[in-house]
Amino acid sequence: MTNPSRRIRIVAYAVAAGAMLSGLAPAVGASAAPTAGPASAAPAADDPVPDHEGMPDDGFESEPEGEQDDLAGTATAAARAGAVAAAPVPGRAADFRLAKGTDLSGLVNKLDAGLPKQGLTELLEQANRPAADCGTSGIYGPDLTVSHRICWKADDDATSKEWVPQAISGVSDAQEDEDWGTSNAEPVAVGSYDAVNPGRSDYAAGRDNCLASSVSDACNEKGIRVTFFNQATKMYRHVLLVWPYMNSKDHISFDALHAREGRCNQVVVTDCAAQNGIHAGGMVWYGNYLYVADTANGLRVFDLRKIMDLNPDNDAAVNDPTPDGLESDVQDKKLVGRQSNVWYAYGYRYVMPQVATLKFTTAKNGGTTSGNQCYATGRPKASYVSLDRTGTDHMVLGEYCNTNNGGTSPGRVGAYPMTALTAAVEGATGTAASADEAYGLPTGATFGNEDLWHKIQGAMRYEGKWYFHRSNAYDNGRLLQATPGTVDGTTQLVGNAKTLQSSFGPEDLYLAHGRGDGFPPQLWSLSEHAPDATKCSACKREVYSYNMAEVISDFG
Repeated sequence: MTNPSRRIRIVAYAVAAGAMLSGLAPAVGASAAPTAGPASAAPAADDPVPDHEGMPDDGFESEPEGEQDDLAGTATAAARAGAVAAAPVPGRAADFRLAKGTDLSGLVNKLDAGLPKQGLTELLEQANRPAADCGTSGIYGPDLTVSHRICWKADDDATSKEWVPQAISGVSDAQEDEDWGTSNAEPVAVGSYDAVNPGRSDYAAGRDNCLASSVSDACNEKGIRVTFFNQATKMYRHVLLVWPYMNSKDHISFDALHAREGRCNQVVVTDCAAQNGIHAGGMVWYGNYLYVADTANGLRVFDLRKIMDLNPDNDAAVNDPTPDGLESDVQDKKLVGRQSNVWYAYGYRYVMPQVATLKFTTAKNGGTTSGNQCYATGRPKASYVSLDRTGTDHMVLGEYCNTNNGGTSPGRVGAYPMTALTAAVEGATGTAASADEAYGLPTGATFGNEDLWHKIQGAMRYEGKWYFHRSNAYDNGRLLQATPGTVDGTTQLVGNAKTLQSSFGPEDLYLAHGRGDGFPPQLWSLSEHAPDATKCSACKREVYSYNMAEVISDFG
């Protein structure tokens, strides 16, 4: 709802084509935003607040709350040994098939017409949060030297209980030449999920109305945000990912990303369920598109040409008019989407709507996944993704599995030609993309009295070899290497016996080739754990890189 004491400033959104930064690649450049409609326009009445809370069901399956949980499971060593196959599970590329879901272009076009846009170059130039001084203390093991470190402000690191970093990508994935316009921003993108999940107005579970003044804004499940770091200025900016839908008044709106959810209003109904957001354990930024892993379903796809700007005048105290004749509010952190003729985004200035869905076509295995179990056949989990540019461009996708609770597989990985994924995104509903390579993870090695080859948080293929980030609860993780080889007449991933200590809480992997910044190839990753006096006082959230040549050399 609008605060009548706040001022409204009329802002012109028309942007001349000549004002664009020269040299900006069309794949990621800003489009001219439409001119705002007349401020006096009187749009039709919208849904009241708080009775209608804008909670669409996006048709996705829910993920378990403990997705990618290292601490799940108490099985004995004997039980674990019997649960996982003695040899690697077969790689079945057909299990990895993805098909485009319902066409979202009409919804996205409606949002595009109603809200002003912002190009990523301009967003980076207006980044509002300075990266922190990393200091001298480190979160790394002795085996690898850290080349680059990016640290978060305190409210994104030590004091943030809500947002947990998971995924990483960057300009080297987006453009092979890494030539980002005329700047040397060399942006790195990080995806984080909202880990505080009390649900929104879940009265059946006894939870309060999240719109009540006494309730923290953390009450709402905000889904996923992507953070873009400008390496030149050491500044960063958050962007909220959203799902477009038509609200009950047949007006275009958006909500944060969730898995399947009930409609939880003041009237208690039996199917009312607390929100359960996706985990976003991996992310690839390729050309126009940002591919985000959705564990239970496949990939959600976003278009960087569709970043919406709810505060073009850069003055949060002023409600800006929008091209559809409404206005936007970036101070209220409890509302999202179109509410009573005002646009909200949980206080974020920028939102980026989902433009496509790529969903697995294979049926799930019938076994339970409540303890992060995985299986040798059936639909894989989309736990992490990365890009291989060392040959024909491919996306690598793989599973996080915890064999301590059983299952029949420590995990599988597959690789898709990017041409096939792009064609699926841009094709009609049902257009499919197939993996052309798939493997089960190696088996047999142990670490800390459990399987070595499970609990994989990120994977990457580089010059024919595979690299994996293996987490280890609140201690140093491990970087692993494997190479395809023929064993007993079948092609399998054969693990290198050597492991390299990595950071506390290691996550996704991203390879920057250095074609734009002059650095040698860098293997980037990030850590998820904030410092915690009872769990890990030495932990810290950082984004960091290793020299890839050193990684290769250390594995021998």
